[in-house]
Amino acid sequence: MHELIASPFLDDYLVVCPGSTAGVKVPAAQYAELEASTAAREPAPPWLVKAARQRWAADLDPARPTGDYLLVRGRADPQYSRASWEINLGCNYDCEHCYLGLKQFEGLGWEGKARLLRVMRDAGVLWLQITGGEPTIDPLFLDAYKLAYTLGMMITVSTNGSRLWRPDLLETFEAMPPYRVVVSVYGATAESYDGLTRRRGSFAKFQRGMTAALEAGVQMRLNLVVTEHSADEEAAMVAMADRWGLVANTYVNMAPTIYGGAETLPAQSAKHLRQRKVFSGCNAGHTFFHCDPHGKASICKVGRDPAIDLIAEGVEGLRELGAIADQLMLRTGGCSGCQLPGSCGVCRPMAKLYQEAKAPLASYCQHGRPREEVTA
Repeated sequence: MHELIASPFLDDYLVVCPGSTAGVKVPAAQYAELEASTAAREPAPPWLVKAARQRWAADLDPARPTGDYLLVRGRADPQYSRASWEINLGCNYDCEHCYLGLKQFEGLGWEGKARLLRVMRDAGVLWLQITGGEPTIDPLFLDAYKLAYTLGMMITVSTNGSRLWRPDLLETFEAMPPYRVVVSVYGATAESYDGLTRRRGSFAKFQRGMTAALEAGVQMRLNLVVTEHSADEEAAMVAMADRWGLVANTYVNMAPTIYGGAETLPAQSAKHLRQRKVFSGCNAGHTFFHCDPHGKASICKVGRDPAIDLIAEGVEGLRELGAIADQLMLRTGGCSGCQLPGSCGVCRPMAKLYQEAKAPLASYCQHGRPREEVTA
């Protein structure tokens, strides 16, 4: 099993280590040197041994063949660096704020999942986010995780943490370390947490999962979701993250469902709402993409239509995404006639969802009501 990965990344080349957020950028000549030494079963060049010691405190045996521990990812065409994948939409919670709306457990069988992951590999995906729904309830989650790892992806798992106590999951994370595990936090007390998730006992499951994962040394980050249920617990949630020694990001603005439904918006804490930073464009559909449980690739989690069937079309289908992204980002549709498009605070697909949800203009447009500007 590989300990390091060398891979093209956008216009650069990286050497990364599963389980670590640190990486080493290398020039094309050194990447080619790694390709050659791996193919020839030769020892690693001295510069890699030195870099591994400095960057990851890893002592590589100078006499050991490079291919024994280094996986060299090939160049891809088209070349994507990141992808997110909803392995299913099912969940063991029923959160009021969930942007997925109806959380039906459905998706690809093993043959489809395996094909999809290999298409992602062939498209150059180095960083993969596995999400849901709740990904860990999928009976094929561990099989998919192991294959993605074996194919040379740095994996982020986005989870509610309720099943992080499972021995089979923790054993897999120890043997095949994730890039990181991101845990959503819905409150600091059982009353607020269980109230949002609409599942009695969910706070206790979250605490059990966190305790086990912390003891196992899983690298984690927290997303603190502040809603009406936890409006008075933001400081307590931050304090909880501090006690655990974990980095935490706070989220207060909820989005409509992916179907343009407004049922998620009442969960927002009115006193916590913030105006998004002015939208200045992104590389959705050009350097990264999103994939739903059925293998349909879209530019991102918000701009889902039109989508490409990667199971049917394979990596070649991704050549269409760039043009789809450019079309979706045009300031058309519900925003036509706006005199201030240059300072719009949301991307066009996101604005479209708010408009379909018939949300008040002030809930997504900074021109409706001035508020504090934040980057989150």
